[in-house]
Amino acid sequence: MFDRILFPTDGGEGASAAFDHVLDLAVDHGATVHVLNVADTTHDSVTRIGGEVVDVLEREGEEIVAAAADRAAERGVETVTEVLQGGVAETIAAYAGEYGMDLVAMPTRGRTGLDRLLLGSTTERVVRESTVPVLSVRPDGETVRYPYRSVLVPTDGSERAGDALDRALALAEHAGATVHVLSVVDVGSVGIEGYAGIDALVEDTEETVAAAAATVREAGVETVEAVEVGSSAARGIRAYVDENDVDLVVMGTQGRTGVERYLLGSVAERTVRTSPVPVMTVPDPGEGV
Repeated sequence: MFDRILFPTDGGEGASAAFDHVLDLAVDHGATVHVLNVADTTHDSVTRIGGEVVDVLEREGEEIVAAAADRAAERGVETVTEVLQGGVAETIAAYAGEYGMDLVAMPTRGRTGLDRLLLGSTTERVVRESTVPVLSVRPDGETVRYPYRSVLVPTDGSERAGDALDRALALAEHAGATVHVLSVVDVGSVGIEGYAGIDALVEDTEETVAAAAATVREAGVETVEAVEVGSSAARGIRAYVDENDVDLVVMGTQGRTGVERYLLGSVAERTVRTSPVPVMTVPDPGEGV
């Protein structure tokens, strides 16, 4: 399923912790890991050392990718290393598309320790721009487990949700995992009592979940169906993860409205930001950079 995995790294503790999970994936799938460091051109990094003009960020990047390659070699994983200049998120997304990556895997927090809390963090921007799936790993998560035994697919019945289900199903077949199909009926600030037609909406949602679950069962994979009603889809997903021992969330970056992947606080981005377990976001391959 994964032949080429892109791992962008800044050499920080977050990247180091996430790399262990990436190597687990690579070993299991026999994948080559492309280790990429981006020398951010928004920062002046050229200096003179011993009479030689050097780019400090590029030199540091070479050391970072070499160290990662050494770790991968200890696990028997083949690597390709690269240091490039450019805007970080844009360069990562462009590299993934140009070199035919099957997956981009990266932590939700970088060196500053604040990335996952900031609007426009590198990981969130890559999720928005990438034309290939992105696996976001919370480096301090205590529930990062592999192989996956329980995979959650939030769905709204959209095409992107269907693409995410296909990805989750392939992973589950490979690992012998259970697929949980969840839809959260988001009643917002109105609340259940004030939402007219809630029963009909829940019924429609149950049909959506049942159709997705039927696809999973037809493939011979164990499935669990769930419909929740709440004031936030992202919070509903997080609660389900916590209550059902989920190992991985797989979801589309675009839903029924067609604009979620561009909106601040979209369900996918909020889930990436808050989930204690890895989140794989599946984009529309026809969009992005």
